[in-house]
Amino acid sequence: MSQAHQFERPPTGDELPCEDGEPMETQKHRRQLSLLIEQIELSWDRPEDFFVGGNMFFYFSVTQSKRNDFRGPDFFMVLDTPRGMRKSWVVWEEGGRVPDVVIELTSESTAEEDRGPKKRTYEFLRVPTYVIHDPLTNETEAYRLDATGRYVPLAPGPDGRIFEPRTGLSLGVWRGVFQGYEDTWLRWHTAEGELLETGEERAEQLAARLAEYERRFGPVE
Repeated sequence: MSQAHQFERPPTGDELPCEDGEPMETQKHRRQLSLLIEQIELSWDRPEDFFVGGNMFFYFSVTQSKRNDFRGPDFFMVLDTPRGMRKSWVVWEEGGRVPDVVIELTSESTAEEDRGPKKRTYEFLRVPTYVIHDPLTNETEAYRLDATGRYVPLAPGPDGRIFEPRTGLSLGVWRGVFQGYEDTWLRWHTAEGELLETGEERAEQLAARLAEYERRFGPVE
């Protein structure tokens, strides 16, 4: 092996592909992803920094990057890390950090891969929590690494929600309107069961408080 080859540097995030041109399966899948990201970025009251990615590539080995194996979780979260802007999550540029939570928005065409190769990969990489959710059927299954490094099912609690211990949040379905569409959505809740708000919900609450203030004290100049 030549000295040049021996010390060949790995590719950087700027050098690696960051998109494959393939859209998400359905409009519901796209909106569901937006909802999960928006709740966390706008309304999660957490003092430590974190990073949330959606439908972006996740590079965990140089060999994988050379094979053009574009493994991209639909949603992932990394705790205690600078937010920043990234084209992809490149493990060797992030101090070896892998996501703490991965959510795949599955479909009939991707279910086999989500429950097979992807699940085995995230288990091998020791991603602590792996969730598979079908936005069209609203079926959710979740897995948590046990002490042996194997995934075991995370059962919903009495309230029907799945508690995620590293974040202290829970995931559960909710019926309501998001981006103008009434449907059943997977949403983040606090441990006490309160919904993390969307931007629209926060704006509506602010408008309601302003209206109540003006009713009591008169128009705001």
